[in-house]
Amino acid sequence: MKEDVAKDVPTGDATLPAPRAATDGGSDEPLLVVDKLVKHFPVKGGFPIRRTIGAVQAVDGIDLTVHVGESFGLVGESGCGKSTTGRLITRLLEPTAGRITYRGQDISHASRRQLAPVRSEIQMIFQDPYSSLNPRQTVGKIISGPMEVNGINPKGGREKRVRELLETVGLNPEHYNRFPHEFSGGQRQRIGVARALALEPKLIVADEPVSALDVSIQAQVVNLLQEVQKELGIAFLFIAHDLAVVRHFSQRVAVMYLGKIIEVGDRQSIYTRPRHPYTHALLSAVPEVELDGTGEARRERIRLAGDVPSPISPPSGCRFRTRCWKAQDKCASEEPPLVRLEGNSDGHLTACHFPEEPSVAARAEDIVLDPALAALERDEQGSAE
Repeated sequence: MKEDVAKDVPTGDATLPAPRAATDGGSDEPLLVVDKLVKHFPVKGGFPIRRTIGAVQAVDGIDLTVHVGESFGLVGESGCGKSTTGRLITRLLEPTAGRITYRGQDISHASRRQLAPVRSEIQMIFQDPYSSLNPRQTVGKIISGPMEVNGINPKGGREKRVRELLETVGLNPEHYNRFPHEFSGGQRQRIGVARALALEPKLIVADEPVSALDVSIQAQVVNLLQEVQKELGIAFLFIAHDLAVVRHFSQRVAVMYLGKIIEVGDRQSIYTRPRHPYTHALLSAVPEVELDGTGEARRERIRLAGDVPSPISPPSGCRFRTRCWKAQDKCASEEPPLVRLEGNSDGHLTACHFPEEPSVAARAEDIVLDPALAALERDEQGSAE
């Protein structure tokens, strides 16, 4: 994709807005660069010999850049490849192809020994706060574990450091000897945050860190992560399907669909001036409270038909074309490049042959692609008349 971008902009992400200054000097140098990253999971079949008959194209050639101290959001519906991308970046999964560069070092296929110096700088917060903590270990053991593995002996000892981390994430330092089952979901996620902070990382991949929590607890955890980022200057790759949470936390946002990144930009342009039809559909699904009492919709409404196509056999050309109201023959034959469109602010990249207008205002007529739903609404309108 970067070659395509180069036709319209100087370099792939060179036009993206500069992140805010970080605590280590606010360098604009990329901390993490992902180039044409691919991850295919083989599908086995056949009898009696199990052979590869296909592949799940979970991530299929994505580019993204995260700068020092920046919060970068990655959004999309379930199954689009967000979590797989996070696990590839942390090297919990081996890439099928592509390149992952961290601080100028290619770690795409680095061995365990080569990764050792980098492991402490890239940490992950997992989605499920219940299964990501060892129930047989105390909180003190869980948080100090990374320090033991990396041979780190902080001043004052590991126990003192763990108690400081517990206090940092809003837990009682006296909980050092408690077990995970003695904590609520929100408290467990705070323990996960403390574990990620134990090695003073420069990049944290947060994989849906609040999706398993009650709504009342989500804001507390998100605010905690924001405070941590502000105080320590840590860069975040924030993966989520909740658009409201991503808008609150992230400076830049990338929208992902079926293994591809289809739009990238700063949060203001993504949320108020989207160009890709899928981004429009995604934003139209966000609930909105009417405050003016007029009863009129202030935001466009789009209802898509069908499910996301199978990643084993994705559509040709643009992968969103099977659910898109603007699809034409060109969409099936040519894959749209991720480029800056005319009229877009610098850094806003879109992959669409026929982009939408940069607005989320209500249309003259809702887009309803589901035939059954359209028929139901016609019947309701007829009975009302």
